[in-house]
Amino acid sequence: MVPAAGELHVGLNSGTSMDGIDAALVRFDGARVKILQTLQTPYPDDLVQRLRALVAGHALPVAGLAALDAAVGRRFADAANRLLSAAGVPAAEVRALGCHGQTVYHGPDDSPPVTVQLGDPNVVAELTGIDTVADFRRRDVAGGGHGAPLAPALHAALFRSADEDRAVVNIGGIANLTLLPADANRPVTGFDSGPGNCLMDQWIQERRGNPYDADGAWAAGGRVSGELLEALRADSYFNRPPPKSTGVETFHLAWARRRAPIDAHPGADVQATFAELTATTIATALEAHLPAARRLLVCGGGAANAGLMGRLRHHLPELEIAPTDEFGLPARWVEVVLFAYLAREAIAGRPLDLVAVTGARCPHLFGTIYPA
Repeated sequence: MVPAAGELHVGLNSGTSMDGIDAALVRFDGARVKILQTLQTPYPDDLVQRLRALVAGHALPVAGLAALDAAVGRRFADAANRLLSAAGVPAAEVRALGCHGQTVYHGPDDSPPVTVQLGDPNVVAELTGIDTVADFRRRDVAGGGHGAPLAPALHAALFRSADEDRAVVNIGGIANLTLLPADANRPVTGFDSGPGNCLMDQWIQERRGNPYDADGAWAAGGRVSGELLEALRADSYFNRPPPKSTGVETFHLAWARRRAPIDAHPGADVQATFAELTATTIATALEAHLPAARRLLVCGGGAANAGLMGRLRHHLPELEIAPTDEFGLPARWVEVVLFAYLAREAIAGRPLDLVAVTGARCPHLFGTIYPA
């Protein structure tokens, strides 16, 4: 079944920061998308603590993991129901819901490769009464791919232009780049360039108790340490060719401490260096893989960090750099719209060709359908 023009879809996602569940109600009309309602629902503190402990490597018995999976599923269902209540839209009017869940482990280079998202989609479908599409990554991983990044599918649909080479960078916990050549005969590609906000967020949480560095103000008061930056940039991940993806399993404060004496430097200097690491690895990756790019669109939480945007403009002076807001989709909500889009494509039975992005052996459907 091909969705009718103008059908409603819901996207649900929670990123590596675990600051809550993002939800968006969207209407698709061909290549156009209109956001009708958005909502962020915070996780309860105890649930955040349990999730972060799991990500940090604290083992759970099978019963504990199953209970956590169900609890996260209930939170996602609640977020969807709150969203529809705020919009005044009944569940019966929503064609499908795309629920990414909460990533707690991403190991595409493991043997065997694995990726794990919690948030039981059976619970979501049952409690919302909406056909739910979930488990977006594991089929791709099973097919030899990385299962990430997935954002290039939406970026290509909305932002590709025949007039210029463009790139899109989503700066969440991890930064992922989408490369959009103007030449329609060239494939869309994309990969994780490295840390986005994760190191900055973890450092300011540890040192100042703040969840993030608003506008990059703390980093702006520090000086970049060339010594630290060089040591961090020496990690082999940055020189690996695509396809590649990564996560907070790799880039975290323990990783930084193994590579450089960060605790011997003033806190603001370390924050500035982490910001510089994010900006320079994005810039270097873009220059290496799409040197003719003329425009960089930015989405994700990093788009709201004025200091980080300034660093990108400094390192990529020839490019027009702007949030995706200027092209019709608020940077804050691009990623959650992605999962509404992937749900639409899965319900329609349309495989997506992300072979050049993830490295999978062939195109396939992204997401499994759980009927209401």
